[in-house]
Amino acid sequence: MQRLYIAYGSNLNLEQMSRRCPGAKPYSRGYLMNWELIYRGSKTGAYLSIRKKQGAMTPVLLWKITRMDEWNLDLYEGYPTFYYKDEVMVDTALYGKKKGMVYIMDPKRKPGIPSQSYVDTVAYGYLDNDFDLQYLRDSIKLNAEEMGIKKSARR
Repeated sequence: MQRLYIAYGSNLNLEQMSRRCPGAKPYSRGYLMNWELIYRGSKTGAYLSIRKKQGAMTPVLLWKITRMDEWNLDLYEGYPTFYYKDEVMVDTALYGKKKGMVYIMDPKRKPGIPSQSYVDTVAYGYLDNDFDLQYLRDSIKLNAEEMGIKKSARR
């Protein structure tokens, strides 16, 4: 049995997903409409999640995954404690609207600062899939605002 899985963070990275989920196959690129990227923290760092926001758009990659791939993703995502699963609609260029499974972080988690290596992994995923890096930059800017971090003045 295969399932559509919606990736928006580090699982956009094709190399990482090939190791983590060897049965997974990219299906289509698309966008989550009215969802925005946010960073939330845990004991091990801060990672991307999504939350509803009218007018926002988040680029995603839909994967066809096997049961074993989903099991591997459950372990990686800390399901059901850290992330929970939901079914949401994705707008795709090739197939129109498609419903898929997505991991969303527990909303009780607070904003946190992601590691540079995590952000780099996500950025490589954006490049792998020809997504505009501005979405990622905007998420980092929003995170800084939520954390109350001001940019240092440039000289």
